[in-house]
Amino acid sequence: MSELRSFFLPDVGEGLTEAEIVAWRVAPGDVVVVNQPLIEVETAKAVVELPSPFAGTVVSLAVTAGQLVPVGTALITFEVADGVSAVSALKPGAEVLVHREPVLVGYGVAAETTARRARSSRGEPASSASAPSVGPVLATPPVRALAKAHGIDLAQVPASGLGGVITRTDVEAFVKSTRVHAEADAWSGPALAAERIPIRGVLRTMADAMVRSAFTAPHVTEWVTVDVTRSVELLERMREHPKFAGIRVTPLTLVAAGLIHAVRRSPRINGRWDEAAGEIVLPDHIDLGIATATPRGLLVPHVPYADRLSLPDLAQALAQLADTARSGLATPAQLSGGTITVTNVGVFGVDGGTPIINPGQAAILCSGRIAPRPWVVDGSLAVREVMELSLSFDHRMVDGAIGSQALSDVARFLQDPAVELLLA
Repeated sequence: MSELRSFFLPDVGEGLTEAEIVAWRVAPGDVVVVNQPLIEVETAKAVVELPSPFAGTVVSLAVTAGQLVPVGTALITFEVADGVSAVSALKPGAEVLVHREPVLVGYGVAAETTARRARSSRGEPASSASAPSVGPVLATPPVRALAKAHGIDLAQVPASGLGGVITRTDVEAFVKSTRVHAEADAWSGPALAAERIPIRGVLRTMADAMVRSAFTAPHVTEWVTVDVTRSVELLERMREHPKFAGIRVTPLTLVAAGLIHAVRRSPRINGRWDEAAGEIVLPDHIDLGIATATPRGLLVPHVPYADRLSLPDLAQALAQLADTARSGLATPAQLSGGTITVTNVGVFGVDGGTPIINPGQAAILCSGRIAPRPWVVDGSLAVREVMELSLSFDHRMVDGAIGSQALSDVARFLQDPAVELLLA
């Protein structure tokens, strides 16, 4: 005997209420196994592939690509045999827990029916690097996100993991191999192509947030130009110091430290506007958001309790967070929250800008490129390393005096960070 079972859109993390259907991986009539990827959905925070909680035959698909559906919506119906496992008993809105290895998405480990790699005639495991995986592609969500970020079809990647699971190392090796072959080809130059970009997922969330912020919070932006020669010199010494061994140290490291220093003197710039309560909420810590350009669009993951980190730990946290966001592996928790944000347009060779505040926050600091410029030092003209800083703040929470004081504190920190760190 068999029966029909439906799979409902679960909460993919952090209390999200809806998701957009990106693509189906199965069709009616397909026979699937437990943990076989069924559908790719995109929330405001991340792209997630949902695996099958059942082993059975697909009867029908209830939603189509491009639809925005709430949690609890029936997605797909299966015909399954009697005696289905407990993983099939998920209720509408049940939470999906993302695991790293070897489970794909939290319905427990794969059933024995999950496809495994073929063995040689002598009973030894077949070479995992000899050919791409056969049957359902098995990989964890972080590995799938990494492959997507590089434009890699996982079906083409040889698997080395237990049971034919594709690992992060497999994807990285495949990317390296592909790049070597691509660089060997003659470069013919880039060509423009007409394109229509769907406004959904991260792009739609970012657009909605920026419009809401721009037309809700009264923005004020102030600028200051800073001689950061001593910051540049300190960065060089930090890179050679044993405490920073293996850590990527950049100007953003000191800019972030300078902003943390400024918040301690002007906590209003780290505040939150609570309209319902009629209050300005000042937290007792700094969750430092870092605006990061990624293949999916602009993301703002944050370093929690950044004010309680040493300078080496802060540098490492910033580097790891940026790498995680760009590779598509940032979690919903990392992409939610943040009490104040820093954005660095200097990496694009830009001098400065007027950043838009993240909704709910009081301020955002923008740092521009560092470039040699003529500067007056002790009454004489000299060539110095110079940077422009701009601070946008919500004038409901931060008046001109507070905003100016905060920006001046960041500037003073970057003029001589070694002294400011000693005095902190």
